[in-house]
Amino acid sequence: MSFIRLNAKKYSYEEVKKEKFSSLSDYELKTLQFCAQWLNQQSHFSINTSGSTGNPKTIILSREQMRTSAHMTIDALGLSSQDKSLVCLNTEFIAGKMMLVRGLEAGMEIYIIPPSANPFKDLTEKAGITFTALVPYQFETILRESPEKKTLFHKMKAVLIGGAPIHASLEERLQDLSSPIFHTFGMTETVSHIALRRVNGKERSENYKVLQSVSISVDARNCLIIHSPFTKEPVITNDVVELIHTNTFKWMGRIDHVINSGGIKIHPEKTEKIIERIFSELHLEKRFVIAGFPHKDLGEAVFLIIEDAPWNQSKVDELREKIKETGNKYEVPKKIFFIDRFKETPTGKIDRLKTKEMLDSRS
Repeated sequence: MSFIRLNAKKYSYEEVKKEKFSSLSDYELKTLQFCAQWLNQQSHFSINTSGSTGNPKTIILSREQMRTSAHMTIDALGLSSQDKSLVCLNTEFIAGKMMLVRGLEAGMEIYIIPPSANPFKDLTEKAGITFTALVPYQFETILRESPEKKTLFHKMKAVLIGGAPIHASLEERLQDLSSPIFHTFGMTETVSHIALRRVNGKERSENYKVLQSVSISVDARNCLIIHSPFTKEPVITNDVVELIHTNTFKWMGRIDHVINSGGIKIHPEKTEKIIERIFSELHLEKRFVIAGFPHKDLGEAVFLIIEDAPWNQSKVDELREKIKETGNKYEVPKKIFFIDRFKETPTGKIDRLKTKEMLDSRS
């Protein structure tokens, strides 16, 4: 018999199906109600988008779309009813909901923990977790605050990381973990991820490989077009990619983030990768983004925004010099801003647009 464990309480699938639960927080109640709806064969579900690539909105997904997506991941990772899943992402959004669906469809034992920075804080080996999904910030917090919990990863069949890019320093720290760790690519419109990139071990790669039955192409902008059995029509994205093979691609960045500086097109995400390596060398663990701001001569100029108290000038100069040494003068920030706290989406991603608007208003 399969069970769902939530906040030290244990419910059989049949109990959840009959909604035999009480004394729950609002989050716990909504999570178990979704599980009950799924087990009772509800046909359609309303899902909120996070707003990281546009205005937040609600979309309707069919049960068949979600079920097809779930089974593609189950098959790709070799998951089964023998596995135990930890769900610690926000279940109001697609990533958390699809973790529930994968567990329910495979008949796994599911451990549900309300989202927090360190979901492993009270987790022990006794739970026997073999499958989970985290956002990069959660992974970073676990490794920083609970390094002794790294042993929990060694017994896992697969770990997914999604929701945001993985900084170079974090990816390096994942290399001594033996469990397969995958960075996901997807969005609400594609019913969670459609491609995976191995980030550790001998199969580590900077390229994403699409799930079986998914096909990809690019448009005139070199933006990814996704064709899959769980999307009603092709999904045209604003993600600029390099097609490596018919089923493999390298993500370059968002076309709506491109900075046109003196006629030179700069992908902020590419520049951020360079700065990530520099931050790692300087042992700086601060969040940052690259953004374009108006410039009287260039049209737009590259600015670096760092989440930290203002640095002294010598430290700023050292960073600028190291960026110059990389060889692309156009990627050297014209100015460096410091900010107490980035604006964030409901799922905890940096909201580039709102952060930039906040700095625009200050200027």
